Amino acid sequence: MSRAFERLPPGKLTYEDYAELPDDGRRYEILDGELEVSPAPVPRHQGVSANLFVILHTHVRERDLGRVYYAPIDVILARTTIVQPDLVYVARSRESIITERAIEGPPDLVIEILSSWSVSRDRGKKAKLYAHFGVRHYWVVDPRARLLDLYDAAEGRRYKLVARHEGPFRLHAALFPDLEIDLGRVWV
Repeated sequence: MSRAFERLPPGKLTYEDYAELPDDGRRYEILDGELEVSPAPVPRHQGVSANLFVILHTHVRERDLGRVYYAPIDVILARTTIVQPDLVYVARSRESIITERAIEGPPDLVIEILSSWSVSRDRGKKAKLYAHFGVRHYWVVDPRARLLDLYDAAEGRRYKLVARHEGPFRLHAALFPDLEIDLGRVWV
């Protein structure tokens, strides 16, 4: 075990503890005070992430709708909840949450791309935290199954599945009404 982990304080971890973690190439997150460590994404994951980023970034930039970021980027939802989603969109009207150190508050859209080890975390714990802290739109991408689930915030700080698309479907999402996403180009 790394010496950095031996020095972690007892109890819930905070942003200050997170900032002290080593820059060792691992992906660290703190989910409701608990440290989570992830291995580097596999090539398929990165390819899907890059393809989706290019599509969203181009659309958002051409229309001056806000900003799209890709991991690693810190999203501070609370002092004890710091995440690094695969992709993040912040609407122009809310760009004040983008600071020098991180995105400090709930983005308008968070996208998680599943890895074999992240399914329960991304569909469970992280989904609950994103909903709790007010992330309005949550997309879960499964590169192996070629599946995209779109969730929107519902009453009671929970998500409702609003659409499920698979294969080479041409997608229209309420968040970007004039954007058509050709999923066939995402899975390549």
